[in-house]
Amino acid sequence: MSDIGVPIHDDLLKQQTVFARFGELALKSDDLDQILTEACRLAGEALGTDLAKVVQLQDDGKTMVVRAGVGWGPNVVGVATITAAEDTSEGHCLRTGEPMISPDIAKETRFKYPQFLIENGVRAVANVIIIGGHDRPAFGVLQIDSRVPREFTESDTLFLRSYANLLAAAVDRIRVTNEGRDKEEQLRLMLQETVATPTRELTEANDRLKAEAEERGRVEEALRQSLKMEAVGQLTGGLAHDFNNLLSGISGSLQLMNMRVSQGRTAEIGRYMDAAMTSVERAAALTHRLLAFSRRQTLDPKPTDANSLIEGLRDMFSRTVGPGIKIETSLAPELWSTLCDPNQLENALLNLVINARDAMPDGGHITIETSNCVLADSRGLQIDSLSGRVPNGEYIALFVIDTGSGMPPAVIERAFDPFFTTKPIGQGTGLGLSMIYGFVQQSGGHVLLRSAEGHGATVAIYLPRYLGAEMGVETIEGVAHIPQAEAGVAVLLVEGEPAVRMVMADVLRDNGYTVMEADTGYHALRQIQSSARIDLLLSDVGLPGGMNGRQLADAAREHRPHLKVLFVTGYDEQAALGSGLMAQGMAILTKPFNISSFSAKVQDLMHK
Repeated sequence: MSDIGVPIHDDLLKQQTVFARFGELALKSDDLDQILTEACRLAGEALGTDLAKVVQLQDDGKTMVVRAGVGWGPNVVGVATITAAEDTSEGHCLRTGEPMISPDIAKETRFKYPQFLIENGVRAVANVIIIGGHDRPAFGVLQIDSRVPREFTESDTLFLRSYANLLAAAVDRIRVTNEGRDKEEQLRLMLQETVATPTRELTEANDRLKAEAEERGRVEEALRQSLKMEAVGQLTGGLAHDFNNLLSGISGSLQLMNMRVSQGRTAEIGRYMDAAMTSVERAAALTHRLLAFSRRQTLDPKPTDANSLIEGLRDMFSRTVGPGIKIETSLAPELWSTLCDPNQLENALLNLVINARDAMPDGGHITIETSNCVLADSRGLQIDSLSGRVPNGEYIALFVIDTGSGMPPAVIERAFDPFFTTKPIGQGTGLGLSMIYGFVQQSGGHVLLRSAEGHGATVAIYLPRYLGAEMGVETIEGVAHIPQAEAGVAVLLVEGEPAVRMVMADVLRDNGYTVMEADTGYHALRQIQSSARIDLLLSDVGLPGGMNGRQLADAAREHRPHLKVLFVTGYDEQAALGSGLMAQGMAILTKPFNISSFSAKVQDLMHK
């Protein structure tokens, strides 16, 4: 038991709690007076007394001032002083560094005690030193006071020594912090006084740099705009050249047909009709290449076996390159399937074979290879500025390799640009490689190019592996005969262009369909909301009047959930599909189209 009747283990628990609470405060607070006052209160609480104080040694080394305390009357804290002499218990503690205990000052003969202790009823005191920091004098003394005589146990003394050391650490931390702040303030003032002129110079220099940066930005923006306009000019110039040629063929053929009819020379009409259709087909191919380059063409992706597709094109490749060039294939066994538009893949491969042929005017070899690839890098192929690095993944790879003249770096950098060609004027549109690039990118794949002058070229196409159900390569053949529609089958035709609507309506009626016509989505919607029979909605995607074909189809299916829908578009797949997915009972057809394909598409959709 302690001398005040509290079990020893309770004293220890209380002291440990005080350590923890004071430790938290000492780490959080930078207010020295708050820390000293709270230290007094907690120490008194731990030892069961309501009087405690901290006396701070002054710079003269002889005087101590009551810096903080609890339980004292007026004119003590911040006012009362104690002499750090040999005849005071505080002075003795400072000199020896050891705790100084007086159980009853009324019976104490060793020391003198200041009057304010007696006036506040102090009978017992315990002093412990608060040491200073490294190479610094002691901060002062922590004194626990009691208004009744009492013994301070060895446990009490050990607690006070440890507690005073913790207090000393907190005091020194604040001292160092304050000294750092003082130095920072001094440095700031000095800088404000060694830097006025340099600051003005720095400000002026900074303003000059800002002005130069703004001017550089304007120049760079003007350069970007110039390059953009140059690219647009190249694009529109190439388009104008090619389409004017095609329109001339169409217009001239139609005019001659009109003249020959008026002259009664109808036997020659077929020749002009063939010429006009050839120009139409070339114009359609040109728009497809443009849409492919911009990755906005309408694709019809199917699970595709690239090996079978290449085998099916072998004869065409041979006829295209002629007898002076040998074509070899090296096709990987058990090649994975890929999901792509097989017709566009055929076009891409044919374009690459033609490019390879043109690079070998004196003959050579073309090799077409396929392989399964699990890629973690780019296989060492030089990567053009457009395609970037091939991400990791599973792909099928198609390589077209030639032994031709190759390309210098300047040509490689522009190889995928639209209308860029090294062929003489009139011998190439410059859209072949850009079309391939766009088709492959739109299919989720990547194109890589490697070439060097005199060492041929390699074009690598990587298409993602398809893990769905296996299917063969589909081919589209011309339709010799279109079956007539079942009696009463009704089509709502929505097309904003009168001439196109007339042609489509006449074809449908020739095939036995009942046709209702509308030129806007809103006109069509009124007919859909009526009680008339409608089996198929056939709508252009880009309609006038504010409602496009996809919006019309969505509204129509709210009224007629099982309505078949065929989109016709001269734009791109995304404009029709929105999310990129076709719902059940929907299909899409790209303008321009031949009549047989149009009729077959309608018939096929109506029978699904």
